[in-house]
Amino acid sequence: MAVRSGNENQASTRKTAVEAELQAEAQRLRTRLQPVVEQHNLYLEDVDIKVAGSHRTVHVVVDLPEEASGSVGLDVISAISTDLSAAMDSDPDDDDRPYSLEISSPGVSRPLTEPRHWRRNVGRLVEVKPVTGDVVVGRLQEVTASGIRLLPQLPVKKGMKPKQGDPLALEFAKIRKGTVQVEFAHLDDEHTDHTDGAEPDSSGAEHHA
Repeated sequence: MAVRSGNENQASTRKTAVEAELQAEAQRLRTRLQPVVEQHNLYLEDVDIKVAGSHRTVHVVVDLPEEASGSVGLDVISAISTDLSAAMDSDPDDDDRPYSLEISSPGVSRPLTEPRHWRRNVGRLVEVKPVTGDVVVGRLQEVTASGIRLLPQLPVKKGMKPKQGDPLALEFAKIRKGTVQVEFAHLDDEHTDHTDGAEPDSSGAEHHA
């Protein structure tokens, strides 16, 4: 049985303390930056802080409201970057350490972990990995308070048009992971309004203080 040395235990304790400090700082910045994001009619998805020496990298992820379609444009990212930078520069609780501000929007590669993520992708093709059972790929039809409903896409021979199965309902509690599938062709014209092609993985802007 391996026994940790005192130095290893101290290093582990320091690492845990630093991680807790960064999480607390990220939450504080989230509270400060959220009103700025909302002024641009966007949703503040996440704030994450990485530290290298005395330098900080603050990564802010913004998204469109649930009822909006499409993705956040580069012009919007640029505009909000200026306002977020001003909010951070005027932060009375900041410790004046240099920082880089990175702003991006989530793309189709983002895991669907919250009900709002699923609602933002109604009409798209998604892959669902349930807690138990086989992976299901299908067209997301509806999102309720407790789960989702989709039309499964049945496996067919290569080159054949995909076939749809019977509607399937899955509760959020029984979903282990969900992701949006990139599409290069649509099932039929019925879904054209909802599936306007793949979103880019992210749009980003960087500001250095």
